[in-house]
Amino acid sequence: MAPSVPMRETARMQTYRFDHIHLRSPDPEAAARVWTAAFGAEVKARMQAGPWLRIVLDLAGVTLFLEQVPAGTHAPPAPPFLGLEHIGLGTADLDGAIADLAAKGVPLLSGPAEPRPGVRIAFFGMPDGVRVELIERRG
Repeated sequence: MAPSVPMRETARMQTYRFDHIHLRSPDPEAAARVWTAAFGAEVKARMQAGPWLRIVLDLAGVTLFLEQVPAGTHAPPAPPFLGLEHIGLGTADLDGAIADLAAKGVPLLSGPAEPRPGVRIAFFGMPDGVRVELIERRG
């Protein structure tokens, strides 16, 4: 558990910007193929991160690092768990997206569901235990 950080007033708040999401994979090349085929992610770079391959993708304007891990690295637990639970992507047509991803062989894990009026969601399985939520917001 992270230590509690006391909040204090400061003269000026430090600013931050989003940089990337870092995913780990025993086979980043295979994972990259799924991300590009399923969601149109674009490979921006391939590089060595120490002894490991890192593939940098652009996923709808978000930078994803897919970095190789050594054989024998533990798989993530089944949800729910603490930490990053899923990556959320928006769509204007959830039913069309479900059909598109099914045709590409991306497994539907749950949904579609309407957790509240005007919001429809579905979850998909990606390589290495990563889950993607597609969300359609209406009205």
